[in-house]
Amino acid sequence: MPKSVITGGAGFIGSNLAHYLCHQGHEVTVIDNLSTGSTENLLPEYSESENEPSPNQITFVKGDVRDRVLMTELLQGADFVFHQAALPSVPRSIDDPWTSNDYNVNGTLSVLLAARDAGVRRVVYAASSSVYGNTEILPKVETMKAWPLSPYAISKHVGELYCRVFNEVYGLETVALRYFNVFGPRQRPDSAYAAAIPKFMAAFRQGKPPVVYGDGEQTRDFTYVQNVVRANLAAATAAAERVSGRIFNIGCGNRISINSLLREIKELTGSDVSPVYIEARSGDVRDSQADITAAREAFGYEPEIDLREGLRQTLAWFERRSEQPLQLSGTH
Repeated sequence: MPKSVITGGAGFIGSNLAHYLCHQGHEVTVIDNLSTGSTENLLPEYSESENEPSPNQITFVKGDVRDRVLMTELLQGADFVFHQAALPSVPRSIDDPWTSNDYNVNGTLSVLLAARDAGVRRVVYAASSSVYGNTEILPKVETMKAWPLSPYAISKHVGELYCRVFNEVYGLETVALRYFNVFGPRQRPDSAYAAAIPKFMAAFRQGKPPVVYGDGEQTRDFTYVQNVVRANLAAATAAAERVSGRIFNIGCGNRISINSLLREIKELTGSDVSPVYIEARSGDVRDSQADITAAREAFGYEPEIDLREGLRQTLAWFERRSEQPLQLSGTH
């Protein structure tokens, strides 16, 4: 049975990955300091499908990835490390760049050092499409020059560079996956730094106008979380000569405007409220779309769940946890 350690595994993407790996027969250990995650995300319910609990118990360790002694001990005997731990959000990093750098850069370095010293087979690093910044050419391809527009984007790019160096200098197998706007179950709508889709869904469900930064014509490659977790396992188990030391985009290869996204969610929820528009935020990228050719060729990545179906499944997940269920519309 492969042994996998997920840093930040009580968070949104990490917990979805933890349940998925359990279904794939992995022994899973999660480390999380619970600054943004929750142990409720690790409960054995509604993991890979709506009615299929996780078959294996997830071992949870409360701790901080910046603790090198703890990390080195925890990674002993691990085959794979999925490094999801980070302090997310572009606006948060602009408000407090020091803390974002500390968590994201020092945390990544700590994980890589521990993985090297523990003899881990491979580290899969959660990178970010934010490293591209604003590029006139779309879709964005991995060979483009990185041009971060925020402290968060800088910190994620530094993590990529550390992964490459540890691969070249120490022989540690590393793979960096640049996520494009991931959404899905377990993504919180109640944080000041919450992502767009859960905030929009919560607003429409509550009959409140969703807030849009800018004119709403900015575009994103929204990617359902199950596509991302499958990409993680594929990248972890692919032949080293195809992936080690490399960076890959993980998206759907499409883009949609925020205004079009709002219309989709409004139709699904049956809401009759309209969004309100306020000033655009500093550090936000105008347009984003992934070229996924490299991931497809290297480890067979193919997004299996499209935006519409991902929105339907996400809304259904929120509804199962609501005291007042809302009838889905426009899904037949």
